[in-house]
Amino acid sequence: MYEQMGGTYHWEGDYLIPDITLPPAHDYRLSKYGRMRRQFLKEHRPVIYSDIALDGTLFPHLAEIDKACNNRMEIICKAMAEREGVTEALKAADQLEWVRRMNSIHNRAEESVLRELVYDM
Repeated sequence: MYEQMGGTYHWEGDYLIPDITLPPAHDYRLSKYGRMRRQFLKEHRPVIYSDIALDGTLFPHLAEIDKACNNRMEIICKAMAEREGVTEALKAADQLEWVRRMNSIHNRAEESVLRELVYDM
């Protein structure tokens, strides 16, 4: 069956070894969102995880989700900070209040991004 699919072999001593190569290595390093997506697929969508892992499209999929999440977080956090008046002036006047508000914004934005991109399928 391997030969019917276009596979080839080479001799090593007395044995025929299939010529199997790994997909090329990727330079992109997954951050939190890509790793969360991988864990979600493993635990809740094992068939999809296996399919894309065997196709060799798992890493590109995780990298795409990771980049989309990071971009979306940046956009949402910036927009929410502007709308809620969290500015550099507030940061200069009251650093703890600025940190409290930015953490709140980050957590709300992340909840939305996780629901829309990471835990969706």
